[in-house]
Amino acid sequence: MAGDGMEVSASGGGGGNKQPQISLLGLFLACMVAGGVQYGWALQLSLLTPYVQTLGIPHALTSVMWLCGPIAGLLVQPCVGLYSDKCTSKLGRRRPFIFTGCIIICISVIVIGFSSDIGYALGDTTEDCNVYTGKRLHAALFFVMGFWLLDFSNNTVQGPARALMADLAGSHGPSTANAIFVSWMAIGNILGYSSGSTDKWHTWFPFLQTRACCEACANLKAAFLVSVVFLGLSTVVTMIFAREVPLDPAAAAKQDEAGESSGPFAVFKGMKNMPPGMPQVLIVTGLTWLSWFPFILFDTDWMGREMYHGRPDGSPEEVARFQEGVRQGAFGLLLNSVVLGASSFLIEPMCRKLTAKVVWVMSSFLVCVAMALVTVLSSWSLGDIGGNVQDAAAVDKGLKTTALAIFVFLGFPFAVLCSVPFAVTAQLAAAKGGGQGLCTGVLNISIVVPQMVIAIGSGPWDELFGKGNIPAFGLAAVFAFTAAVAGIIMLPKQPKTSFRSVSMGGGH
Repeated sequence: MAGDGMEVSASGGGGGNKQPQISLLGLFLACMVAGGVQYGWALQLSLLTPYVQTLGIPHALTSVMWLCGPIAGLLVQPCVGLYSDKCTSKLGRRRPFIFTGCIIICISVIVIGFSSDIGYALGDTTEDCNVYTGKRLHAALFFVMGFWLLDFSNNTVQGPARALMADLAGSHGPSTANAIFVSWMAIGNILGYSSGSTDKWHTWFPFLQTRACCEACANLKAAFLVSVVFLGLSTVVTMIFAREVPLDPAAAAKQDEAGESSGPFAVFKGMKNMPPGMPQVLIVTGLTWLSWFPFILFDTDWMGREMYHGRPDGSPEEVARFQEGVRQGAFGLLLNSVVLGASSFLIEPMCRKLTAKVVWVMSSFLVCVAMALVTVLSSWSLGDIGGNVQDAAAVDKGLKTTALAIFVFLGFPFAVLCSVPFAVTAQLAAAKGGGQGLCTGVLNISIVVPQMVIAIGSGPWDELFGKGNIPAFGLAAVFAFTAAVAGIIMLPKQPKTSFRSVSMGGGH
């Protein structure tokens, strides 16, 4: 991608056709699909871990379900990124992948939303959902299939969408494009978590409630169907305003002649060509994500279990408390997204003032404090610490309010997580003279491997101690502290003034 010129190469630096300058409003609308995808992500993160437990999948195995995300990120994103760099479609390099991925997202969301009805039709039970509390294996099977398909299709869209912003940024600069991208993520989060935090969907769309699908299920179903409508709208807007110039086939051929790797493992083959400082960035990135994933995967489940003392498979009273906790967790994520959106515009000036290294390390220390508070708060709520108190109701209310405050507190470090590692990576690639697609693909590996570790290990780890989500959060605090120390020691020093001049990932 060209830096601040009036035109950018449509070949990713390969000397192809020139991309005309787009207006700032056009750039904003061209990125709308990121908000549509994030809407679904927000619902997925806030509702699906609690919901799948109502289908009979035990808590210790729910983390394994999330393995699809890192596997998709490890295989799909690098492949899509490499092939989109060389795509010669008349629609451009990125839009064909975005359009195809969004269609698959819509299909997978419908499968997830109607999984209970599908299971009922296949004989899971003949009882009404208000009475039946047993396992629903067919429903769980279709749910997991839809869940995995959703993650694969999300990864198909995310890489090209971020690369599209890099292609179109032009004179607006990569920092502006990155701020727009993160802003759409925040908008999608706000809409998604707002949808997940309400329990009125079944009253607005009563026809979605069936013998197989009671109130909580109907709420989830309606929220996902609304997300399909919003994703469809955002995809159309992106397809209209992101007017890509098709890649010249001759330019694509030159890339092949230059000996660029292709195929699923091209990123791994190219790791030997990483710029100086990149291995250290990968290590710190991996540790940082290890500290985040327990909260990302189990935040609403934590609210339902530890803070509201509910169970998805317990008595009606316990189930009601669990669902209320999940909704409050979704509301906390909504507040988190508001802070994320506001913070996204503060990251660049802070990095220019303090350096990206200082901002990154500071955010890791903040996460360490937050995860330690979550651990202490949970133990106090469950009575493991704190002893007897005279006004238990007031203490319980105070603990729940503090839990919501932690969601808000984590908004800023999450904004750092969504931008600074990518910016540092792009700086290193720019200093070497190119290879941003490769560096971003390698950075993605350092994100998905920690997710695989948490997905495989957190359930058995929590089960080992018999303390619900608490052990995973305690370990997250340790990882966050380690990431901060590693950042101080290992992250490369970069000039304060260079933060703005880097390019986003996706492109060469």
